[in-house]
Amino acid sequence: MSKLIDAQNLKKKDFETDQDVRWCPGCGDYSILANVQKVMPELGIVPDDIVWISGIGCSSRFPYYMNTYGFHTIHGRAPAFVTGLKLANPKLSVWMATGDGDGLSIGGNHLMHALRRNIDAKMLMFNNRIYGLTKGQYSPTSEVGKVTRSTPFGSVDQPVDPAEFALGVGASFVARAIDTDAKNLGAVLRQAASHSGAAFTEIYQNCNVFNDGAFEDFRSREHKFDRQIHVEHGQPLLFGKEKNRGLRLNPVKLALEVVEVGEGGVSIDEVLVHDQTNITLAGMLARMPFGEFPIALGLIYCVPRPTFDGGMEAQMLEAQEKSSDLDALLRSGNTWEVTS
Repeated sequence: MSKLIDAQNLKKKDFETDQDVRWCPGCGDYSILANVQKVMPELGIVPDDIVWISGIGCSSRFPYYMNTYGFHTIHGRAPAFVTGLKLANPKLSVWMATGDGDGLSIGGNHLMHALRRNIDAKMLMFNNRIYGLTKGQYSPTSEVGKVTRSTPFGSVDQPVDPAEFALGVGASFVARAIDTDAKNLGAVLRQAASHSGAAFTEIYQNCNVFNDGAFEDFRSREHKFDRQIHVEHGQPLLFGKEKNRGLRLNPVKLALEVVEVGEGGVSIDEVLVHDQTNITLAGMLARMPFGEFPIALGLIYCVPRPTFDGGMEAQMLEAQEKSSDLDALLRSGNTWEVTS
């Protein structure tokens, strides 16, 4: 556990442990860990007031490498532990690390309720579209036709899109990032940390052993400018190396379309401006079919909303104020009296 230190003088090393980091060489998790440890000191919260919770999977080794309190729990149940912890001690800064298999397969039901309840926790989902820890089975996010040890003839499952899932169940914060894009990942982590409520961030993470290159079509240097669009609240939805391509709403189809901007194309005034409070726009950005459209990265959706743990804490305080006598509280209201 960490030593007590001044929250204003924290450094990255204050969040590093003495544990050997045991991921495969070249795994994207190393980059995520480094970026998280870089951002943590900026929060002004001492390690003793931070907790990392995880389930099962490669991503779920995260608590071992964070010099905070931590709990490596059971498969898919991290959101349930997060919920209980925030109810027991609402003052803690609670973070969760999960994977696409852990969080969307056995843990999908738990994650759904944590998001819709708006538990005040920061939830990172490492999406590598594969089960890495158990040696390469297809996962809920694997594409149709994916050949793995458990699908030798190709997966016939329609995959889940994590960002769409989060929006669909009522998350108040939904973002996307790439493991090796330190600038965007760091920005998203800072935004998540400042959000009051369930902050869900999907991180495209490369598993170089069982699913290497799964995201190269949009994350490589060759493709990133034309196949990524970094969304920012209040800014036009532009992409391309020269920012000469954009998204606009087709008024007939009521759907997004890619347009050329500038000379020979449309005016910048026709390009949509990102509004992170617009759930309809967020849904369209999250579900853009790749190939025809770029991948949306950054803070896609964010709205203020009361938290579940905050509401429960308020009710408990109200109950305590109304009656400090526990026996009187238990016997108040509708009770039964047994007579002979």
